[in-house]
Amino acid sequence: MKAAVITIGDEILLGQITDTNSRYIARELALLGIETLAMHTVADAGEEILNALKAALSRADLVFLTGGLGPTKDDLTKKTLADFFDMPLVFNPQVYSWLEEMILPRRGEINEYNKTQAMLPQGCKVLRNLRGTASGMWFEKEGKITVSLPGVPFEMEYLMQAEVLPLLKQKCGASLLQYNLLHVYNIPEAELALRLRPFEEQLPPGVGLAYLPSEDEVKLRLTAKGGALKDLQSQTEILKTHLQGLRFAEGEKPSNVAAVACLFTQNGLTLATAESCTGGNIARLITGLAGASDYFLGGIVSYSNQVKKDVLGVSAADLEKYGAVSQPVAQQMAQGARKVTGADWAVSTTGIAGPGGGSPQKPVGTVWIAVAGPAGGFAKKFVFSSVRERNIGKASAKALEMLCDAVRADVHIK
Repeated sequence: MKAAVITIGDEILLGQITDTNSRYIARELALLGIETLAMHTVADAGEEILNALKAALSRADLVFLTGGLGPTKDDLTKKTLADFFDMPLVFNPQVYSWLEEMILPRRGEINEYNKTQAMLPQGCKVLRNLRGTASGMWFEKEGKITVSLPGVPFEMEYLMQAEVLPLLKQKCGASLLQYNLLHVYNIPEAELALRLRPFEEQLPPGVGLAYLPSEDEVKLRLTAKGGALKDLQSQTEILKTHLQGLRFAEGEKPSNVAAVACLFTQNGLTLATAESCTGGNIARLITGLAGASDYFLGGIVSYSNQVKKDVLGVSAADLEKYGAVSQPVAQQMAQGARKVTGADWAVSTTGIAGPGGGSPQKPVGTVWIAVAGPAGGFAKKFVFSSVRERNIGKASAKALEMLCDAVRADVHIK
């Protein structure tokens, strides 16, 4: 199958917001073996939407549209699709009842704009949106599929996972590929690719290898389709032999923060954070998952040395002697967070995120990460990159990984 993505919104064309929807959709489709041929962004204008849709359907089997499904007059996607598919807009009682469930408990009434969200093209498949008031829509015509989703990213992503991807697998399963995932840690993508060159050269037709790097790992996706499905597992085993000596895991692995949540809740443990260079990003990741209040007691963003001393109890003499970006300071930050909050475990970060502040001895990207627990603690030094956002992301991911490893070891020993 071939796909195209159309994002709709004047705010994207004006540069006021960044289109992340196209990237997300294309990535999810690629996991199913569906190639995205094109991505377009068009204005909130019926004619522009219509022209883009016609052009996309002339090339692709599957077309996604995101945006333009709100209740105001400038949201024209729904009407344009109704006209294109010759489906009149009609009141949908089921959708209205969903709106009542969502809106009434919070606002007490549904206004006239909200009511228009229950007007949908007659005959389309409605995709229930539990994250907002705009329903998704699924159209099929002449063997091709058109899917319309809200432009708000977290609503679009929910509908992709809850509605669209399961439907695609059900309808197109025979033409979709299968894949195995391996998660490889602590090796750069380029170095890993060089190591795996002999493996890639021996792959049989129909089997492919893709590299998916992130802050804390490189995912290897080994895919097979059609007659090559029989080779998938044997090639996976060969791949693992090429990874000997590296740390890796197989299968759909939970994220580091999900692993932390599982470890702490299952073992009845509590956690605190002390962050300098990551600026609260670790706490943000932790509290981004529901249920964090069961184990996360709190975090201290100790950006200044004064806060490190006054709140976390870091030694003024050590700050003077070793500097804020040092092993003793990182360890004292983690220990101080445990003491201040009463948590069983704490993790800390102190470093130079950049772009300024580096030196020959401590270049930009230098980060010390410490973990403290009931039996003591430890710290490790890393030098990540020259890019601020990347350093914050990689330090946060590595801190959660170190915390997981330490807690697993401690629980196993006990």
